[in-house]
Amino acid sequence: MSYEYSEDNLIEQTAIDLFFNRLGWDTLLAYNKESFGEGSTLGRLNKKEVVLKRLFFEKLKEFNPHLPEQAYTLAYEKITEETITKSLAEINFEKYQLLKDGIPVDFINEKGEQVKNKLLKVIEFENPEDNNFLAVRQLWIQGKSNRERRPDIIGFVNGIPLLFIELKAAHRKLENAYNDNFTDYKDVIPKLFYYNAFVLVSNGIESRIGSITAKFQHFHEWKRITEDDEGIVALDRIIIGVCEKKRFLDLFENFILFDNSLGSMLKLIARNHQFIGVNKAIENIIHKDKLLQLDKISFEERQKLGVFWHTQGSGKSYSMVFFSQKIHRKFKGSYTFLIVTDRNELDTQIYGTFSGVGAVPQIKAGTKHSLKAGSGKHLKELLSSEHRYLFTLIHKFNFEEEITKRDNIIVISDEAHRTQGGQLAMNLRNALPNASFIGFTGTPLFKDDKLTRRIFGDYVSRYDFKRSVDDGATVPLYYENRGEYLGLKNPIINEQIRAVIDSESEDLDSDQSSRVEQLFAREYPILTAKKRLDAIAKDVVWHFCNRGYKGKGMFIALDKLTAVKMYDLITFHWKNYVEQLVEKTVKMTT
Repeated sequence: MSYEYSEDNLIEQTAIDLFFNRLGWDTLLAYNKESFGEGSTLGRLNKKEVVLKRLFFEKLKEFNPHLPEQAYTLAYEKITEETITKSLAEINFEKYQLLKDGIPVDFINEKGEQVKNKLLKVIEFENPEDNNFLAVRQLWIQGKSNRERRPDIIGFVNGIPLLFIELKAAHRKLENAYNDNFTDYKDVIPKLFYYNAFVLVSNGIESRIGSITAKFQHFHEWKRITEDDEGIVALDRIIIGVCEKKRFLDLFENFILFDNSLGSMLKLIARNHQFIGVNKAIENIIHKDKLLQLDKISFEERQKLGVFWHTQGSGKSYSMVFFSQKIHRKFKGSYTFLIVTDRNELDTQIYGTFSGVGAVPQIKAGTKHSLKAGSGKHLKELLSSEHRYLFTLIHKFNFEEEITKRDNIIVISDEAHRTQGGQLAMNLRNALPNASFIGFTGTPLFKDDKLTRRIFGDYVSRYDFKRSVDDGATVPLYYENRGEYLGLKNPIINEQIRAVIDSESEDLDSDQSSRVEQLFAREYPILTAKKRLDAIAKDVVWHFCNRGYKGKGMFIALDKLTAVKMYDLITFHWKNYVEQLVEKTVKMTT
């Protein structure tokens, strides 16, 4: 039986040509051409097998030579072991750990000695070309109740099915590839997804990548190979961007997380901007290390690891995890990452991210084994010993003495521009004189912000709000000037504030807010006048209730005192508005 022509198949052929001609993968069309048995097309004994045993054994023996056959057999049995007591996500997590870190086996060596927990390497991450990459089209797989499914393309690395691709014709909705095929395959042939790293769906025009646990709305585009690329969503960009051998293994090894913080395990794959940004930050460290060895920069310059500006809502906390975990895995030395924030909410959120993905234990701050500093004294104790991760508020640096001269400490300063210039920041640098510093921020630096650049260096990655919205990583922001509705007119104050910030920014330290208040002491009473705040509060209540869609709302005030006043006023007008609605409803029904 021949392989029927359709527009779907034309897109499939385009994809497979990219794998073969551009990426150097081996390719195979299996549709009704596959034989079975030891010496068969793929070495499968039957359609139920999803791990290509022959390729798996070839690479296992190549990467782990001179072991008894028993060791290789045990490794194969462990990687293909099945269970009915765990969820697909839990099984996928266990297989991922084995593939990334090696399969532990016990065996008797040639000297008759018992060898325990010998890790057998499955994938050669340092030299991608040493691995076998095979893209197979239309492979029949038999699953539950002997039902069979035939995915468009399965990508095997050393016989392990790490990649699943579902393709649709250009005129069909991309979501159909998810709803009609991918979800059905997970139900019918779940064994294929025990090992899956990436799911790609495309109709040739639009393409997305996701994980086995992701809903369709959480699949994301892969538009760029470098940060300066124009964003393109076509099939060739995502295949080349994700499946080029070196990038594919890097993405697999260093940019997958499993988050258990919400009760059920979720698998997360780095977004395009996170992958590019984190790698740029790491390349900057490698580059500076080389310059330092050649005496082309000073040690002080080496300590400046740059500013990582990715706009609010683009996943900076996960980027921190990807950044630190890749350094732990790829760099020599026992690095300690000190994550510094300036607000309890941020400290709790970032620690929750790290603990949710298993990087640190979930322990209450200040307790014996906590990695969150509960006080200045506790912080000094934590810094005096080696840990992979530590978390603190900048305010805990309420001491001036030096704690350690270690040069393998990397300080990640969240919202770097707010906290780097005051006495507490100086205490941090005095306590850790040989530490390196990278600033993470969701807002761009002032154009004349020389202080931040002096401490952290220049940008290492930029992902601004417009690009984030274009990529669907951030919800669009719409601005509506409602001042005229309220009869509030002060047309020049915004220009005044902007002019002063631009001209004075290099002199503003961590107390920027109080400095701006001083500069505009005359305008402050106007901005916070009771009549003005009352009118705004009343409008906020009306606007929120009549905007035509459901959703949350956030009010941002000039300062804490004004925020409290607005809370009271909004609460008052909210109550009145509800009472009016109730009264109106009663009249309408009587």
